[in-house]
Amino acid sequence: MCKYDGGMTPSRRLVRFRGPDGEPHAVPVEELPVEPVDDETLELPPPYTLLAPVDPPEVWGAGVTYLRSRDARVEESDAQALYTLVYEAERPELFLKDAGGRRTVGPGEPVGVRSDSPWNVPEPEVALVLGAGGALKGVTIGNDISSRSIEGANPLYLPQAKIFAGACALGPAVLETDDWSLELAIEMRIVSADGDELFTGETSTASMRRSFDELVSWLVRENPVPPGSVLLTGTGLVPPSDLTLEPGHVVEIRVPGIGLLRNPVVSATRLVSEHARSEAHV
Repeated sequence: MCKYDGGMTPSRRLVRFRGPDGEPHAVPVEELPVEPVDDETLELPPPYTLLAPVDPPEVWGAGVTYLRSRDARVEESDAQALYTLVYEAERPELFLKDAGGRRTVGPGEPVGVRSDSPWNVPEPEVALVLGAGGALKGVTIGNDISSRSIEGANPLYLPQAKIFAGACALGPAVLETDDWSLELAIEMRIVSADGDELFTGETSTASMRRSFDELVSWLVRENPVPPGSVLLTGTGLVPPSDLTLEPGHVVEIRVPGIGLLRNPVVSATRLVSEHARSEAHV
């Protein structure tokens, strides 16, 4: 049991792992059969493998929920007024990020970047785990990998900017809490293949334009979102325009109380090829 920043009540962290039996298991961190190699990433020693903490039937995203996100999109797009309208509107921006887990990875697994976009960025976010009817069940860390140059060229290209192989990462744990007024710090670091720090920054969900409850209420409005789905709540951290994710980079996102999500970067083309080879052998 831990107490976290923001006045949260004591809560527990849940993880999923695969053990020697080859089957996935879900347990509180305290009940893991082995000690994690690292207390924040929760990496496990072989033959145990840490999995994404949830296996969501759907992953949804919310956009322009932070002022910093609005400003960044205004700077990069010809449709500047559009993003201001979305930020100030009653109805939030919502989009489907993944379904069936084909584009979502867990801790330590590679995320992908598009080869047809010269500007790709990570988007560190708090991700809500939903129960039946959109009930809030827990929070985890999400990385909403995005092709900023594609979205900046035309907002109608949003699906292509958001949906591709390895475009989403979740982990390392789900934090269960009964305090949904919580405020969570979000920290991100991008490291080069040589280990050089390329970017570091931090924000907080206290800077969000909308509440968790508000975003979920719009998501499930006349929309049959299945239990176990995840809603990414938007980003307040935007790397400078001269920095783009490249294969070999590593993205680290830390939320105190949840842990640290670390993922290496590869090309989405590579992930598509690897998936095709895997399916061919099934």
